[in-house]
Amino acid sequence: MTKQEKVDFVINTLNQLYPTLPVPLDHKDPYTLLIAVLMSAQCTDVRVNQITPLLFAKADNPYDMIKLSVEEIRDIIRPVGLSPMKSKGIHGLSHILIDKHDGEVPQTYEDLEELPAVGHKTAAVVLSQAFGIPAFPVDTHIHRLMYRWNFTTGKNVVQTERDAKRLFPIETWNNLHLQMIFYGREYSPARGWDLEKDIITKTIGRASVLKDYYKKKG
Repeated sequence: MTKQEKVDFVINTLNQLYPTLPVPLDHKDPYTLLIAVLMSAQCTDVRVNQITPLLFAKADNPYDMIKLSVEEIRDIIRPVGLSPMKSKGIHGLSHILIDKHDGEVPQTYEDLEELPAVGHKTAAVVLSQAFGIPAFPVDTHIHRLMYRWNFTTGKNVVQTERDAKRLFPIETWNNLHLQMIFYGREYSPARGWDLEKDIITKTIGRASVLKDYYKKKG
């Protein structure tokens, strides 16, 4: 298989498996998505979706959010972990949105990454899922899959994102990154991995990855 044939195989297989895509984090607008993505750092989407309704019942926009204290926000979001940092970030970014952006979530990497507790991945998710702007957020699942599929050396997520954007057509990015996350969770996890079910890796996987897998299986 050529590299292009492998790319086409991935796109076609994922489109067959995931023809429709639910957005993992519950939200109603760009602001609530931004807050949910910020809260999802080192936490499962399921847990975040359990906690965001409690927070958004009190404040689902920056004007109401700044009426809460950092301590009040922290008490609500404590179950998602890292609550001291996340609560400060939520409160701080809400002030900045009001002061600099008329209460609206900006639509550029530069403006988003200036917000407290908002990194490149969070910005990419918001651009992609809230505004439909082509982006390729890389999480641990995508980082793992890109390495297993021999599409990147897997040294860091910055390089993985660059390689993904170079390989895959821009019009596929917004759907593809979600499809890869779902596929990684379901068919190619870090633990309890069954290569027989992982059709993509079994078909195009990096030789050393396949060798190590079968060696461990004995």
